[in-house]
Amino acid sequence: MTGETNSDPPRTAPIRLGKESLNLPNLITFSRLFLALMLFALIDSGRWMLSSTFLFVFAASTDFLDGWLARRYGQVTTLGRIMDPFVDKIIVGGAFLFLLVPGGDRSSGVTAWMVIIVIGREMFISSLRGFLEQQGRDFSASLIGKLKMVVQCVAVTAALLSLSPDLNWTWLPTVRDGLLWLAVGITIWSGLVYIIRAVRLLNEPPADTSGA
Repeated sequence: MTGETNSDPPRTAPIRLGKESLNLPNLITFSRLFLALMLFALIDSGRWMLSSTFLFVFAASTDFLDGWLARRYGQVTTLGRIMDPFVDKIIVGGAFLFLLVPGGDRSSGVTAWMVIIVIGREMFISSLRGFLEQQGRDFSASLIGKLKMVVQCVAVTAALLSLSPDLNWTWLPTVRDGLLWLAVGITIWSGLVYIIRAVRLLNEPPADTSGA
C-alpha cells in the first residue's frame, strides 16, 4: 500500500528574514543606499562635483565588496538578495536621473532618452525576473549584466568629472559622450540577451514533479 504523501512534491522551507540578515555584507549594502542619497544631494546642488565623483566611485565599488564577503563567508541572505540589486539600480538609475538636469552651466552629456533606456530596462528585466523565478525558473544575473553595470558606472564617473569646474580637460566631453552612448548600447544589448534567455526558459517544458 502506497501512502498519498509519497507522491507529493517536496516542500521547500519558507523564506524568512531572521537574525542572520544582521551581517556585515547587508550593512555595507544599506550604507551604499545612504551614500547614494548623499550623492544625489550633491549632484542636485550643482557644487562639489569632484567630491561627488569620488563618492560615486566609492559607493559603486562597495557593490563588489558586499557580494564577495557574502559568498566568501556564507552570509548570503534573503534580505541581501532583495536589497543588493535594488540599491544597485537606485544608485545608477538615480545618478543618470540627477545628471539629466545638473546645477550650474556645464552639461553632463546625459539626455532624457538615456535615462528612459537605463531605467526602463531595469524595470522591465526586474519584472521579468520576478515572474520567471515565481515559476521556478533560474533567471539569475549573467556576465553581460555585470558588464553593463561596470560600463554604466564608468560613464557616470566621466559625466560627473565633466561637471567639475576644477577640471578643464578639453577632451573629456568627447570621451564622456562616447562612454555614455556605449553604456546605453550595452544596456540595450544586455536587455535583449535577457529577453532571449527568458523566451527560451518559457519554451522549456516544466519539470516533472510527479516523482515517477
